[in-house]
Amino acid sequence: MSLSSVHSSDTTSRRRRQDEHTQDSACELDPQSGCNREQFVDRLCGTQQLNAAHVPAPSSYHCLCPATKCLSAHTCPSHHACEDSWEEIQTKRTIRAENEVEANKLVNNYRFGFRKWKSHVTERPLEDRSDVVKELYSELNVIKPHSGPGQLITCGNIAYVFLFGWWVSLAYFLVGVLMFITVTGIPYGNLCWKLSLYFLWPFGNSIHEIGNTLRRCCELAPDCECNITPADDNSPVLLPSPTEVLLPEMPQRPQRVPYWRRVSTYVWLLLGYPPLVVIHTLVCFISWILVFTIPVSKMNAQTLAVILLLAPEDVSVTTSSQRKHQGYETRALLCCYHAANWYYYKYTVDGINVFAVNLLPLVIVALVIGYIDRENQYASSNVKFAIALCSIIPLSYYIGMGIASISAQSNFAVGAVVNATFGSITELTFYITALLRGHQAANPCLQEVVKAALTGTLLGCILFIPGICMIIGGLRHSEQRFSSRCTGVSSALLFISVGGVFAPTLFSKAYGNLVCDACTNSTGGNTTSNSSGPFVCHNCHYDVNNGTLFHNHVEPLVYTVSALLPVAYIIGLIFTLKTHSHIYNIHVGEGQVTGHHGTVVHWSRWRSLVILIMATVLTSACADLATEHIQPILNQPNISQYFIGVTVLAMVPEIPEIVNGIQFALQNNISLSLEVGSCIAVQVCMLQIPILVLFNSFYDVGFVLLFSDQHLWASIFSVILVNYIFMDGKSDYFQGTALVVVYLILLALYYFAPSPAGC
Repeated sequence: MSLSSVHSSDTTSRRRRQDEHTQDSACELDPQSGCNREQFVDRLCGTQQLNAAHVPAPSSYHCLCPATKCLSAHTCPSHHACEDSWEEIQTKRTIRAENEVEANKLVNNYRFGFRKWKSHVTERPLEDRSDVVKELYSELNVIKPHSGPGQLITCGNIAYVFLFGWWVSLAYFLVGVLMFITVTGIPYGNLCWKLSLYFLWPFGNSIHEIGNTLRRCCELAPDCECNITPADDNSPVLLPSPTEVLLPEMPQRPQRVPYWRRVSTYVWLLLGYPPLVVIHTLVCFISWILVFTIPVSKMNAQTLAVILLLAPEDVSVTTSSQRKHQGYETRALLCCYHAANWYYYKYTVDGINVFAVNLLPLVIVALVIGYIDRENQYASSNVKFAIALCSIIPLSYYIGMGIASISAQSNFAVGAVVNATFGSITELTFYITALLRGHQAANPCLQEVVKAALTGTLLGCILFIPGICMIIGGLRHSEQRFSSRCTGVSSALLFISVGGVFAPTLFSKAYGNLVCDACTNSTGGNTTSNSSGPFVCHNCHYDVNNGTLFHNHVEPLVYTVSALLPVAYIIGLIFTLKTHSHIYNIHVGEGQVTGHHGTVVHWSRWRSLVILIMATVLTSACADLATEHIQPILNQPNISQYFIGVTVLAMVPEIPEIVNGIQFALQNNISLSLEVGSCIAVQVCMLQIPILVLFNSFYDVGFVLLFSDQHLWASIFSVILVNYIFMDGKSDYFQGTALVVVYLILLALYYFAPSPAGC
């Protein structure tokens, strides 16, 4: 949780301190550092009042002084006065938000036990956003000035010609030929040939709808050219001229035939329009899935929905040079300058990132092929498993958005309940369905896979998520800072969590009997031989299934630990959110929030709740399909079941959280990036595992809270390492690399480890 000092603005946020009677001390900056803590402490200790100067913006507020020491000199009352005041400033955090709902969401990000969410839960006014973002949401009907055709020759535009332009242009040419053959469709044939040239290279050219003035001019004099005073080429949209001169109607000229009373209209809708619908729909789908080519999708959708349904005489295709001399009344319908934009990864649809929207059809595909193709005639089990597992990614994103929306629009108690209830629903759904299927099939491997997935989630959240965020954030911001005091709370909870979860395992190893399946001595004899030489034993394990040890000692210990861990979680909530909330010192700056009025949320509370329930049900169905078709994956002779559990099954559902952590790190908010992983790890140990134990107590699926040695020592080592890394309150790409390398080493251990006994 970020504890750096931030002020709301340059002119409105100023901190003042009363005059402190000074003695002989001074604060000296470490010569190795290049920041400004010396000036801060000098002013703090030697002036009548401290008027805080401008503090760096949120994108850089973590760049503070790395090292300082107070030396006894002349101005500070004491060593502790300097340090305490510096820590007070360092731990102050002001949140900027557009409205009250966004402010609540940002505050929830810093609360322990609340899911960290980067995306906005309210609509942001487009006029207040940057030009880059405005370009993303443009309707492609704005005409812009540009220097020349050389400005439009880009890699994306050239790629458009090879990917889409040539065959769309060819389709229009062939449809135009068909319209000429029908004779009555000749006007549409002319339009198709114009559009054929347009779609071959649409960049810089435009399509307009001709207004009434030009239409009457052409009706009176079909062979003349109407040139009125040229319009300003810099205007964003060419609108009707305010000084339009109405031409008198000619009673002797027949009236224009309405659009729906023409024979050519029905010829066009029956013969010409359908093939173009197929072409444009295909282009829309492909370009939308590619994300970065969404402008191509918008261009084809606008053509299909508007342009092709206009009368052919109302459509004018002009180039940039012709547009300079165009002065008559027109309305711009389509004008595209670039086929690709790399910033479209930020594009959202109703608050949901476009990548999550594009992955949502995988849910339908997974359900259809999973529940209809039972005999694997059209897709193998491996394909079904991959699709079902990937479909959990967008569902977990929708669950995260729903949790953030409800929490931001509700009070603290409701937000805490929603986060505790739905925060781990994706993982719990998968684990419970796997245990049920393993119990029904009498397959003990699935229980070991669930334990491996639990351990893999723990390792990934402790090592990989903080590590990758430190690397990406460190490459952009060199060094990032966070409060070691706040991370100390998470670290303590991690120690409690791991200690509690693995306590039954340590207990069983201390008091259990080591049993081996086969032992032979060095001479090759069996265990009945009286030889005193060394024995070689295979498949050894601690026997805890005897009635005395397990039922009288291990099982009560498991239930005790499972009851204490949620209690520790609740105490952590009370400590961080109520009694000691001043540790985080998060508040919303004055003048930063516009209030509730005029705020438009993407999802209301009821809509969020409905989506949460639907996403949970769909997640259960996809998890059921994944566990149904996982057996061929587990039967791979060269891959350990441990490795599959700690990698694929553990980390795929956490991909949205990884993306959130990376986005926080890029914005120099490394504290939230670290809390993303810590929050999940604590919930795994203090909520998910006790729930699984509780479920097993009511419906015995054979889940025993005893882990293998590799799970035990890997988890303990990871917690110790990450606490050592977090100790100094600084992060850079080197520390992140260390965490990721350790994570990869542990994955290598799991990859080469033998499969669990009985699998």
